[in-house]
Formats: sequence, structure tokens, C-alpha cells
Amino acid sequence: MRLIALSFVALLMLIQYPLWLGKGGWLRVWELDRQVAQVKSNNEKLKERNGKLESEVQDLKTGTDAVEERARFELGMIKKNEIFVQILDANSPASSSASAERVLPAQVKP
Repeated sequence: MRLIALSFVALLMLIQYPLWLGKGGWLRVWELDRQVAQVKSNNEKLKERNGKLESEVQDLKTGTDAVEERARFELGMIKKNEIFVQILDANSPASSSASAERVLPAQVKP
């Protein structure tokens, strides 16, 4: 009788092994669910970024405001009759422009 009970427990453990640790077991399924959730989260972030880029492209195609803004802030261009003011941090050397703050140019009225 004891041999039958031990055989039954051994068979039960053999049946449980593939369920928990096998190729299609619960642990593998949980890990794959976690990976799917992570990829979905990453896709949502990328969709948001793509939407922002799409709106920026549309703005650049249709209007001049975005082009003017880029010219001002990325290229440092100013319009005619404007004064550019740049305030440097007191703790940084004058030649370093990395810590300088940009101030919008002011219109000069003749």
C-alpha cells in the first residue's frame, strides 16, 4: 500500500512539472505576459512621439511660425530692427555659452 501511495505522489509530481516549468508552463506564460505589457507600453510612448513629430512636420509644411521659431532658437537668427540680449551666468566664464540663458529678442521701433 505504501508503494502505491509513493508511486501516486511521484506520478502527480511528474504531471505537475510540465504545467509549472515546461515549455508552455505557467511561469513561461507569466514571463511572456510581462514582456507583452512592456512592449505595449513602449509602443504607446513611441505613438505619442510620432504624433508630436507628425504635428511638427505638418506645422513646418503649412506655416512660417515654426520655421521662424527654429531659426531663432536653433540658429540664433534675429529679425531686422531687433536687439538680441544674452544673459550669462555670473559663475561661468564669459567664453562659455553652454550655461547662457537665451532671451527673446525685443522689437526696436524706429
